[in-house]
Amino acid sequence: MSVMRFTGANSREAMRQVRARLGDEALILANRHTEQGVEILAMADAGGEASPAMAPAEPPAPVQAPPLASVQAPHEAPAPRPPEADVPKPEEAFQAMSARLLAEMQEMRSLLAVQRAEVPPPSRQQRLAQWLLEAGFSRTVSEEVLAGLPDSLAHDDEAAWLVSRLAARLPVEEDELALLDREGIVALVGPTGVGKTTTAAKLAARFVMRHGPESVALVSTDGFRIGAHEQLRIYAELLGVPMHGLALDQPLEALLPALADKRFVIVDTVGMSQRDQRVIEQLARLQGGAPVRPLLLLNAASQPEALEEVITNYRQAARAAGMRLDDCLISKHDEAGRLGPLLDALMRHGLRLLQVAHGQRVPEDLVVMDAPTLVGQALAVRSPSVRPEPPAAAALLLGQGRRLATLFTTLRERLPGFADLERAWQLAGVPPSLQSDRLAALLGQALPPSGSRIWMPRTRVRGEAWSQPDLQLDAAGQWSALPLPQHLAPAGELERLVAAEAAGSLGAHLLAGLPGSEVRAWLAERQRDWVAQVRGSQRVEVDGERRPLAALANTMTTRQPRTLRWRGREAQLRLAACAVSLGRGEESGLRAWAGELVDAYSGRVLKRGFWLAPERLRGRAVPLLVTQWQSDVLPALTRRANRRLVEADPAMAPALRLTLAAGLASVAIQLEASDEAWTLSLRGELMALLAGRKRCSAETLLEALLQLGLAREALRELGTVGLEGLR
Repeated sequence: MSVMRFTGANSREAMRQVRARLGDEALILANRHTEQGVEILAMADAGGEASPAMAPAEPPAPVQAPPLASVQAPHEAPAPRPPEADVPKPEEAFQAMSARLLAEMQEMRSLLAVQRAEVPPPSRQQRLAQWLLEAGFSRTVSEEVLAGLPDSLAHDDEAAWLVSRLAARLPVEEDELALLDREGIVALVGPTGVGKTTTAAKLAARFVMRHGPESVALVSTDGFRIGAHEQLRIYAELLGVPMHGLALDQPLEALLPALADKRFVIVDTVGMSQRDQRVIEQLARLQGGAPVRPLLLLNAASQPEALEEVITNYRQAARAAGMRLDDCLISKHDEAGRLGPLLDALMRHGLRLLQVAHGQRVPEDLVVMDAPTLVGQALAVRSPSVRPEPPAAAALLLGQGRRLATLFTTLRERLPGFADLERAWQLAGVPPSLQSDRLAALLGQALPPSGSRIWMPRTRVRGEAWSQPDLQLDAAGQWSALPLPQHLAPAGELERLVAAEAAGSLGAHLLAGLPGSEVRAWLAERQRDWVAQVRGSQRVEVDGERRPLAALANTMTTRQPRTLRWRGREAQLRLAACAVSLGRGEESGLRAWAGELVDAYSGRVLKRGFWLAPERLRGRAVPLLVTQWQSDVLPALTRRANRRLVEADPAMAPALRLTLAAGLASVAIQLEASDEAWTLSLRGELMALLAGRKRCSAETLLEALLQLGLAREALRELGTVGLEGLR
């Protein structure tokens, strides 16, 4: 007997059909609700006697893939029973029925396998997001990290990429001496049982090991726990340092005369629940007479909800008491099942981690751990439980602050002069009448890196009332993000170079035109490298014949092509060179260069250029030529950024606006041209700031940098971001 389907408006109607067709001994295989009602799969029980209402076996109907079509058993009169001689034996009927049932089940299994195969596997972003969630990170942090996921990231590099991006969001003080060498009073605060007393003893022991016992003291304010003062006193006696007990209602100011000769004072405060309103009073009693630096102690084994509440309430209490709570220590690291929730909370709140306690031994079990190590430990432990999320509005705002902080930190660390450019942008908050003078003072204080300088044309940019600022390069050839406005430089060609060399020796000068004979002699006397970008009509002398450079290009010696990015596309730079002179009694030999920039895919020539340089430079001139060629797009990008800044802040002083525009343009070009690993991730995160998918080019990177700076200023004005690298 084959499997049959019965469909009714409800289960009663469907079962009535089953009994009418197969009898009371029918086997019910499955049932489910459908749009038509209730569907039942049933077959006759071959082991029992056939019901009089049972119809003979029908040939098996093919099973279709879900959703299953409703097939109702036909209502027809039972067929006449066959003669006894034709009735098969029970054993044969059972074997036939079993074979048919097995075939139908195999067919159904194959159909389900096909259906499962049609479900697409999760994308890489979904897979990494699931990994982060199972490691204990919130969706907020996961989305921030994966927003900059590069399309070209290899599968084997995913773990390392996650570690680097999460570590960049985790503020960690990796120098142990930064805490021990800083004089003053530190107060360990936090809930009950988090390990403040043991940690205070560990810190005191570390300080004694470095500076001796004469300049450190311990203070206990824990008057609640029985024997709390005595526990810390035992540690103090072992270390040979003084220990003072402070009543709960007694201010720290009362002990300042006894602590006047101590360089380092550690206060062990009484443990209080984060929900206790007396936390504010306790922190307020630490104020007065001397500045106190509170350090929040966090239990690594706490639940995510408890960690969130501790950080939020203690920071609010510190602000209410007139203090800043920006640093923390981790205790019970060895007891934590997962580190992900704790690290996630530190990232979202911008707390800087100073040290990690991972045991009871004093002072051994207190160490400084770097961010990649902590993140690697967190990612190594995964659990399917999903952690709760903070309120959507707060998560969005704080997430923006963390993303901006991470981007600014990377730019600050990787690009010379970017910190100075940030300080220049902060001048937008002062009255416009003071901005130009403050900018001039900032430019005068900013020390240019020793390297080279790109001298831009002294003419005005087309359609604008300003000239493109000059650009400084460091010793490694990186562009400084802080440009040099032309109006601050002397007017004469030689005077400009002399003034630049007076501020710091420059290895090379990249000139926008052929220098005069006096300047060439001055450069030769000081053995300074230089290249000059000239027109193809520039005449030179070769073999006693004066010819334009454009006519010599086909006769020059070609060099190996160089691959570089040009305005968002891959291109090849084809260079050729030959020895020339300027003639007319010019003794110093020169080398002429001709270059073509060719699209790597279409072969179309994108740009042509010509240069002159001292003959002694030879191949060393190539990186200078490439750098100067890349700077050709600076005026167009600066004009674009300048107009956007006019729209954003019309009252900004023109000199400040031009400085910011030129600086952002130089950063955008560098990020587009670089092939280093850190720029791959940074470009992805910058592009994530822009709505929609756009091709990565200097123009789109400039737009993202403008968005980054304007968003940072908006958050700064709102005052919503704490210690996240934005101050």
